[in-house]
Amino acid sequence: MNTPIPAATAQPSALTPARTATVSDYFELVKPGLSLLSVLTTLAGYAAARPEFGFTRFLALAVGTAMAAAGAAALNQFLEIDTDARMHRTQDRPLPSGRVTDGSAFVLGIGLGFGGVALLLAQVNGLAAFFAGLTIITYLFLYTPAKRTSRWSTEIGAVAGAFPPLIGWTAGAGTLSALGWILFGLLLLWQIPHFMAIAWLYRNDYAAVEFPMLAVRDPAGGKVAAWSLVNTLLLVGLSLLPAVMGFCTWIYGGVAAVLGVAFLVLAVRLVRPDGRTQAARQLFFGSIAYLPLLLGALVLDRLFLR
Repeated sequence: MNTPIPAATAQPSALTPARTATVSDYFELVKPGLSLLSVLTTLAGYAAARPEFGFTRFLALAVGTAMAAAGAAALNQFLEIDTDARMHRTQDRPLPSGRVTDGSAFVLGIGLGFGGVALLLAQVNGLAAFFAGLTIITYLFLYTPAKRTSRWSTEIGAVAGAFPPLIGWTAGAGTLSALGWILFGLLLLWQIPHFMAIAWLYRNDYAAVEFPMLAVRDPAGGKVAAWSLVNTLLLVGLSLLPAVMGFCTWIYGGVAAVLGVAFLVLAVRLVRPDGRTQAARQLFFGSIAYLPLLLGALVLDRLFLR
């Protein structure tokens, strides 16, 4: 039997701060975990391009990407104060809890977003800045409103989340190429089972604010599990393509195959009706382990074996 998930009962908090915001409040506002993921996948794309290393460019790439991701995160929370205040898992964020004012969040988000893109444009190149800007635009103007209106919001968000490797690839290679787009595809497909697992675990929260995502529309969970499995299968197939196309050796291919089988096992477990909530937790944590291991193997293969 699935473990019951408590329904969201949180009420919107007053938006006027009860105290002066602290550094930790602003740090939480920029979603450091999500921003770190953007930076790491960007740097993976950069390393995979095997550029001539320059410390200034590398530092500008890391800082510029971090600023752009942090700005997008702050602006996303600015746009979602009302729904965040009504969901159990987000009600204590800095804005709905009133620890940070909405005006401060807006100014911080705009400053970080524009500053990050400008830094990439000045110190890296135009393509890297373009994809950083495209990430922000897609995240804020397509994904954020789609969460309220579309069953496809997760897939739209996955597109936005897949651009960071292209930021890194174009920073290192100076142009687009097949391997860069493969990295984009890997991030895109990886996010579907990852976020489907999250959506299933917090489906009551999302239902409380009437987000029409698949996990809300599919109370039994069969479609959620099937869609996760389809995208996992596509992900595993795509992960082998760098070896097939000669971008990596078959040492990477072997690692990708082993990781893919393990990830597939977790996705298959979600298909079973019994214990789906536990299976979703396992898929979520498995996805967190899968991505850095896969990208790490690809980068090491490209740097030392090719």
